[in-house]
Amino acid sequence: MLFLTKVPSSFCVLLKRSCSCPVIHGARLYSPNAPATATSSGSPVSAVGKTPVELLKEKLNHGEIQPDPHQVRVTEALQVVYDSIKTYSPPKPSTGIGKWFSFGRAEKAVAAPKGLYIYGSVGGGKTMLMDMFYDCCAIDRKRRVHFNSFMTDVHAKIHDIKSKHVRDASNSKPQPFDPIKPVAELITQDSWMICFDEFQVTDIADAMILKRLFTYLFNNGVIVVATSNRAPDDLYKNGLQRSNFVPFIGVLKNHCNIVTLDSGVDYRTAALKGESKHYFDKSQGASDANDSMDRLFKVLCSQENDMIRPKTFTHFGRNITFAKTCGQVLDSTFDELCDKPLGASDFLQIAQFFHTVLIRDIPQLNLKLKSQTRRFITLIDTLYDSRVRLVVSADVPYKYLFSNDAPDDMHTSDEHRMLMDDLKITKDSTDASSNIFTGEEEVFAFERTVSRLAEMQSAEYWTLWEKHR
Repeated sequence: MLFLTKVPSSFCVLLKRSCSCPVIHGARLYSPNAPATATSSGSPVSAVGKTPVELLKEKLNHGEIQPDPHQVRVTEALQVVYDSIKTYSPPKPSTGIGKWFSFGRAEKAVAAPKGLYIYGSVGGGKTMLMDMFYDCCAIDRKRRVHFNSFMTDVHAKIHDIKSKHVRDASNSKPQPFDPIKPVAELITQDSWMICFDEFQVTDIADAMILKRLFTYLFNNGVIVVATSNRAPDDLYKNGLQRSNFVPFIGVLKNHCNIVTLDSGVDYRTAALKGESKHYFDKSQGASDANDSMDRLFKVLCSQENDMIRPKTFTHFGRNITFAKTCGQVLDSTFDELCDKPLGASDFLQIAQFFHTVLIRDIPQLNLKLKSQTRRFITLIDTLYDSRVRLVVSADVPYKYLFSNDAPDDMHTSDEHRMLMDDLKITKDSTDASSNIFTGEEEVFAFERTVSRLAEMQSAEYWTLWEKHR
């Protein structure tokens, strides 16, 4: 089903060059910096049989992208990784649950080529270049995954491994068991090259296990290529108990070369002119925005073989109910999605079931609404990575959706006081300035969210769903 063919023209907008990764539009391939008058042979350049540098040159020759020296430099760094793994194949970890529960046996680390960590500002083409590299690598055990989704899977595997571990009740001595090692082995069995999109650390539960997890992965011979908006030294910046996380940065640097891509251009928003018909600004008329959302939902429903009804998901033993759905279309509100205790794994369930999500009544977010803002950032990241189509109505234009002005009562809120009491943190302690309280991470991450919201408005992005599925 090609969604846009049935949408009235008033709801469709064609905005070329608004994507930071290659996308199909009709029979053409567009890249973030593709010129409007690109001369193509009529079909996208294939990565089969090409190296990253060769693929980039061919895309340049076909007019699919414009020359960018920053992207060329990163592609050359990816070429080094590509050349180093052509003859590399790590041993597959041995299986068997008995191996997981053996202790005191040191295993020799696999000598593996270095991976690559690419960081820079939003919309510069990091993901596009990594995906080109990934497509060029003709290997079986490879994986391309958003970092949030990867960590959600890791925690699910940890839970599963722990449930299989049976403690000897007759033995009163300590019985140490680290579930991270078997989880790393399960990951390695599936993939020895992993490409992470949006490598970021905001959760203390993730931060505390990353060093052990990635040490095991690297020792198993796994090669990591990652994109991020953060330099390695800035990962989990001002996070709770960051001193326990810092050793991971050294592990990452030992196994990945570091390169920056910062051309100062956000290709997602550079070509946007005016407002699209997938983002409705209520400040220009609340009733008009609501009417437009209602009309578009009706059009979407006409293409589903279902009726409008509530839907309940059961996830990790919890029921998550949405009042208004139709087939694979969700009509929701900001409060339904972001004012409830939902997390990345919940949003992943939504992204896997629905191809189009409508979010109504998004307020202007600020540092006082940190929990809701964190959820909104995670939600947009998850929908974007799954190429879910998005329609929203908000109180302000997307460029002004987040205000970093700190409210006067932010540090004395009940939420802050309760969290500080639970963590036994005093106002004068170092942890009191962690980003979980200051909102620094949200301020930094929202730039990416705005950029992605801009791209998700475009007609090119909407056609991506067909390719992604």
